[in-house]
Amino acid sequence: MSKSIDLPDCYNYKPPITITPCAPTPNHSLYLSNLDDQMYHRELINHVFLFKKSVKVDTLKSSLSRVLVDYYPLAGRLRTSSEDENKLVVDCNGEGVLFAEASMDITAEELLIPCMIQHKSLKKLQCKGYTKKILDTPLLVSQVTRLCCRGMILLVSFSHILLDGIGMSQFFNDWAHLTKNPNSNLTIKPYHNRDMLKIQEPPQIKFPHPIFIKEPEHTNPEQNFLMWFVTQTVVPTSITFGANEVLRLRKQCTTASFKYVTDLEVILAHTWRSVTKLFNLSPARVVRICFPANFRKKLKLPKEFCGNGFVLVSAESTIKDLVNSNNLDHNVKCIQQAKSYLDDEEYIKSTIDLLKGKTLILNESIIFYASQFNKAGIENVDFGEGKPSHVGHFGSDHCCMFYPLIGDPNAVRVMLSVPKNMVDNYHHYMVEIES
Repeated sequence: MSKSIDLPDCYNYKPPITITPCAPTPNHSLYLSNLDDQMYHRELINHVFLFKKSVKVDTLKSSLSRVLVDYYPLAGRLRTSSEDENKLVVDCNGEGVLFAEASMDITAEELLIPCMIQHKSLKKLQCKGYTKKILDTPLLVSQVTRLCCRGMILLVSFSHILLDGIGMSQFFNDWAHLTKNPNSNLTIKPYHNRDMLKIQEPPQIKFPHPIFIKEPEHTNPEQNFLMWFVTQTVVPTSITFGANEVLRLRKQCTTASFKYVTDLEVILAHTWRSVTKLFNLSPARVVRICFPANFRKKLKLPKEFCGNGFVLVSAESTIKDLVNSNNLDHNVKCIQQAKSYLDDEEYIKSTIDLLKGKTLILNESIIFYASQFNKAGIENVDFGEGKPSHVGHFGSDHCCMFYPLIGDPNAVRVMLSVPKNMVDNYHHYMVEIES
């Protein structure tokens, strides 16, 4: 990336403060399911909102204090369970979250491109109290940065242990609602209890779960894709698929046996094919992608449940079958087959039981992890001065994130970090869609 795109320094004119719930909250230890307490969830996820008009900081602090009454686990701290040293619980003690304010000599329009491409200098917008520690530290860290155009950028770092994408979107919209309507209450209260997702006694692992392994089969980067990726210098990319591009991808699904194909399935199938083409690997080699599959309806979880209500599934294929076709039939079939595991409630329970083992790691043949935010509703977050001109994330190198394009409900942005020497080829494979 050009150095000229680097953001100016961010000036924190006040030290970060702690925001606590404005009313008494339950004081107890919150059980976390095995789906919450996974090793790769033990980091904060960074979400970025860019607004052309700013909201008064005191108003945001006041509404954050109010929304924490209902989302009180976020104001707690992670602790090690007294019953199992490998398990985490939330000490719901109302200690609060971290909030900072800053200013930056840049306009919202000038920030749009760095945000779209997840430029590394976005780290300047993080609260100075941001830490990668997970125990005894705030589970939500936010910074509001005022811009010289009277706009603002809101960067919020969440603990994935407490909320999944649906839960995060629910929180943002509830915070925004209380900001716009300070005299109102939430009509739907978040549901935090995870008891319905406890393991079975005894555990019953009835299905194969190839996405998780106990130890890598290969320990050299040439055979272990995840290990190889860590050694690379990667740069973030952002490619938008509008309605025309999605239609052209849909035309590559020619098999009449498909009952229905979603936009996300064809874009994911195409991205899987494009990324795989980048690597000079044996055609017989098996590669996987993994993605979360929502089971809220299948297990009849409360509508307001905001914990992690998904299991990871993986689509797998030989490289030969994945890339040597002019259509997407095979790729989409693999993705739909992976999602079909959720048709069986016992598969979900089997996954929960399997994850009791904290030493499990993701399969080394996974070339990326995909997560969908384009249908989560975060693009509608409005704190009172209009919806954002951009929503996105940064800092998750091995994740392929699907985000909405503000102003175009039919468009999807694919955000993925790619090895620096492969960026041009990646853009070529993603953009040059066969008719």
